[in-house]
Amino acid sequence: MQRLTQLLTIILLLSTCFSFAQNADHHYSGQVLDPAGRPVPQAMLQVQIGNHTLQAVTDSSGAFDIATPLTGPAIVSIRIAGYAPFQQKISAAHSVPLQLAAASNVQRVVVTASRTALALDQSANTVRVVSQKTLERSATITVGDRLRQVPGLQFFRRSSTLVANPTSQGVSLRGLGSTAASRTLVMADGIPINDPFGGWIYWDQLPSLAIEDIEVVRGGVSDLYGSSAIGGVINMIERKPEHTVYALDTGYAQENTPHASLLATRVHGPWSGLVAGDFLRTDGYIEVAPQFRGTVDTPANVHYENGELDLRRTITERGVAYLRGNVLNEARGNGTPLQTNGTRLWRYASGMDWTSETAGTFTLKAFGDQEHYRQTFSAVASNQDSEFLTRRQQVPTQQIGGATQWSKPLRPWLTLIAGGDVDDIRATDYEVPIHHGLPNGLSDTSARQRATGGYAEGLLQWKNWTATASLRIDNFLNFDALQFLQTGHGPIVRKSIPNRSETLADPKVGVVRRINDHFALTGSAYRAFRAATLNELYRRGQVGEEVTLANPNLQSERATGWESGVEIALPSRNTVVRASYFWTEVNRPIIALTLNVTPSQVLNKRENLGQIRSPGFSLDYQSEPLRWLYVTGGYQYADATVTQFSQEPSLVGKWIPQVAHNMATTQVRATRSRLGTLELLGTLSGRQYDDDANRFLLNGYFQLDGYIAHSFGPRMEVYGGVTNMLNRAIDVGRTPILTLGTPRMASVGIRIHSRGFARQH
Repeated sequence: MQRLTQLLTIILLLSTCFSFAQNADHHYSGQVLDPAGRPVPQAMLQVQIGNHTLQAVTDSSGAFDIATPLTGPAIVSIRIAGYAPFQQKISAAHSVPLQLAAASNVQRVVVTASRTALALDQSANTVRVVSQKTLERSATITVGDRLRQVPGLQFFRRSSTLVANPTSQGVSLRGLGSTAASRTLVMADGIPINDPFGGWIYWDQLPSLAIEDIEVVRGGVSDLYGSSAIGGVINMIERKPEHTVYALDTGYAQENTPHASLLATRVHGPWSGLVAGDFLRTDGYIEVAPQFRGTVDTPANVHYENGELDLRRTITERGVAYLRGNVLNEARGNGTPLQTNGTRLWRYASGMDWTSETAGTFTLKAFGDQEHYRQTFSAVASNQDSEFLTRRQQVPTQQIGGATQWSKPLRPWLTLIAGGDVDDIRATDYEVPIHHGLPNGLSDTSARQRATGGYAEGLLQWKNWTATASLRIDNFLNFDALQFLQTGHGPIVRKSIPNRSETLADPKVGVVRRINDHFALTGSAYRAFRAATLNELYRRGQVGEEVTLANPNLQSERATGWESGVEIALPSRNTVVRASYFWTEVNRPIIALTLNVTPSQVLNKRENLGQIRSPGFSLDYQSEPLRWLYVTGGYQYADATVTQFSQEPSLVGKWIPQVAHNMATTQVRATRSRLGTLELLGTLSGRQYDDDANRFLLNGYFQLDGYIAHSFGPRMEVYGGVTNMLNRAIDVGRTPILTLGTPRMASVGIRIHSRGFARQH
């Protein structure tokens, strides 16, 4: 009995202590709300009580509750992508609402750098976000030309995307150069839109009003996106039909250039839809320099229409399913009566986004396209006074692919992301040589290319640290390549081309250390690759009098790179400066190797050159020193040179073709409600070379563009712009004839839109 009494006494004492401990807990609770007063679920927050730091995650209603024996006032801190950093004192006395503010330009959300929403100041990548409003406030007309405001972004040639042959519109970042193919991946809402056959970009394929933002991620990201992402990724974020709005933008520019853009969205219950389209035609301008022009030189021009239809169905509050289609029809004159090209392109995509509180977020996509490309080639006399047709070409292409992704926060400080994708391309290059105006043989090459990849990434966010580690495995297969050749009227020869396959691994690590709210250090290291396109493997190309032969034995380009940087933010002065040192080395880069040069022709062949390297420095800044004045811009220095080439040692030390070592942009915008908007954009580019041997120098240039606009009420705006205000001659190419860029060109226009459309910007 005595022992039983002692045992009961101990149990009673333990129960009393436990009860006392329970009663001694203090509850710090509240609800996190967005700027509109709606709850923010899955928000990670930190609570500082004295020297102790506690963490919590809000539930589906945005609420949190932390039970702790610690006492005293607490400071809650919240950092969520898309919202400004939040900090507030709370007590254990009662639950409090914590309302977040919208992010400033410093904390803009990016989704392409880590395949998940991440605040700009938490990304180890160097990212530039170009908003739809910024795209509108430009003297140039095309989306491609408007992106030239991003320092370090270069096209294969300096010619305007308004009149350039699409095969010369490959894009380069980080001084890595390009050929017809891009060493940068371009996407629309996460779906690749580089031409599946050639890797070049149709910058006019998306309706301009349907583009919400453009995110330019610089530095290799093949760890998440696979082939072509050596220099970075450009992701065009398309507008979603979330409200019922409309917009019309129409205008007229010199060289007989009318253009119009239309967008309308409609929301009805769980259904929503978007329709948009562009129209543009221009007589263009003669690209050949005046001192070299002859009677065959005509203006390079274009006539195109595009359209997009997007239909969506909301599935409860957790997901959405969509179906989207896009069409492009363009015809171009390439500077002589006989040199023309045209494209008809149909793109389609469908998918579903779904979020589960327990399982995470799932994304499923299926996409594809049908394309028909046609082009004619000619030979032009050295005096530019005569030409004759040499070749007709047609390239039908089909693409089909799919992608899936899963992401889930496993802890308040740890998020996992995993996914995979497949892309299958079939194309035929059908060419007919022309001799004395008559068909003279044929070249018919068909082939398939399939890329399959999978990736995984871990995202760690702990106190003032953000770290990522990722790995992607890709298998790239070229197969079923078959060629039929006929010389003159001789027999047709059948030739099989061996299959080629590569399996590649691309890791990446990145880290951000925020010292305080004003200062952060960043660093990353990566591997990346670009596979040879079907165009490089099997198609003969020509720009002007420059002919480039194909090479079916090309291997993929392999890149290694790293960068480190610093970000300085001064919120009180609305100023952000980000500086980075980068270093990228590309092994086996595919270049157009010069074989022979004559007064009437440059003959090249695609080859895997030994190695190129591009170390350099980049600077980005944006500032709003006054409420009505905004300044943004940047500078890039890239020492892009050939470092190894055993087959041609004389090329070592030469500059990478079509890459300027120095580039800078500055954009100044002044806005007053009564007077309107005035904007000036200055672009400075150093000298560069048009060929691998650095024989053909392209001089540096400075271009100044101006833009003005005035609003008449909340729904109408009148604008005007002048491109190349100083009418500078800009060297574009020497093929071997010197060609020039856009001369001075003025435009005027009017925008009409609903109130809801304006609020979304």
